[in-house]
Amino acid sequence: MKAEIISTGTELLLGKTLNTSAFYLTGQLSGLGMEVVYHTTVGDNQERLLGALEQALTRSQIVFLTGGLGPTADDMTKEVVAHVLDLDMDFYQDWMNSIRDFYNEKLSLPPGSEKQAIFPKGAKILKNEMGTAPGAIIEKNDKYCVIMPGPPSEMQVMFDHHVLPELQKILKEGKERMYVRVIKVFGLGESELEQQIQDLMAQSSPFLTLLDKHTYMDLRVTIKTKDKGKAQVILDNTEAVIRKRLGDSIFGVDDETHAKIVGNLLRKNKLALATAESCSGGLLGGRITSEAGSSDYYLGGVVSYANSTKEKILGVNLDSLAEHGAVSEVVAKEMAQGVKEYLQADLGLSITGIAGPDGGTEEKPIGLVYIGLAHFQGVDIQKCQFVGSRESIRNMTVETALNILRLYLLKLGST
Repeated sequence: MKAEIISTGTELLLGKTLNTSAFYLTGQLSGLGMEVVYHTTVGDNQERLLGALEQALTRSQIVFLTGGLGPTADDMTKEVVAHVLDLDMDFYQDWMNSIRDFYNEKLSLPPGSEKQAIFPKGAKILKNEMGTAPGAIIEKNDKYCVIMPGPPSEMQVMFDHHVLPELQKILKEGKERMYVRVIKVFGLGESELEQQIQDLMAQSSPFLTLLDKHTYMDLRVTIKTKDKGKAQVILDNTEAVIRKRLGDSIFGVDDETHAKIVGNLLRKNKLALATAESCSGGLLGGRITSEAGSSDYYLGGVVSYANSTKEKILGVNLDSLAEHGAVSEVVAKEMAQGVKEYLQADLGLSITGIAGPDGGTEEKPIGLVYIGLAHFQGVDIQKCQFVGSRESIRNMTVETALNILRLYLLKLGST
């Protein structure tokens, strides 16, 4: 089933408000197997919204509209939907009572609130648990318009609680839908990855696309069919072929994160981890603890931003700092060993580098990072040179550190 998203609101066109609702909806709809073919953003202009909706309904079976459900004159989504579908507008007293109850006796009802209880005739009205403007699903001639509030906090709750169950009824067994598997790849650029799967990408079914997530690549495998069992077999077989070619460059599938995979491997091997961070400033520890149950394998970390902290807590030698500098292989090694001993962990993972935008030299440029892993046999050090903004360098550093740990744990498990 093809779907489109129309986001309304002039504020979205001024560059001041990020359209997170379209991003959220696309993810949810794709997960249901719906093909989102267009995103359209329209200001508070009735003529443009009418044209956008008319065009959308010629090419898609279901259109999601966010925004324009308030009590003011520039809120016109329901009126436009009624006009395009040739439906009369009705006043729904039950929903007017619900709006009145939202304000209760402590607050006066704002002018124009009655407008929020008027909908196209035959609409299935959806409760807004976070605000006053209800949403609705309107169907005519096997075409659907789903209207929801603009504020993401209201829209997302309405979608999860009320729209999603209705969509599951609409997407009955027997209708063609998309089945998707996302294979996550680390350490290969887009061109290099494409070369290794060029023949697969030339196929029309399943269809493969690449998405650069900056710190890793998403390899998206899509199949359209009415048969769920057939789809799963094709996705499984395609994934097996890709895994054979890419090997350990694949770190996860679908919603799996690097941190989750590493956590599962630490738990499986019954190992405890400690971290020591300088330029990443605790980002690595935050990434690890974003996963539920990380206390099973993560003892804690030291953010040793200052040299004095490296010396006093991690036991980094003053001579090492003086001779080699904080950003060096020697210091990364001593940081990894130091945090492993300090927190009595099985493994110590360290990061020291120059994230910028200042502080780089010809000898030690911005983006130079050393990552250390202290383990049972000693300490492994990897020298990296990243490019980009401060944020991107820090994120790439953390993902690389997790990848180093993942590869070590995989190798440990195979011996």
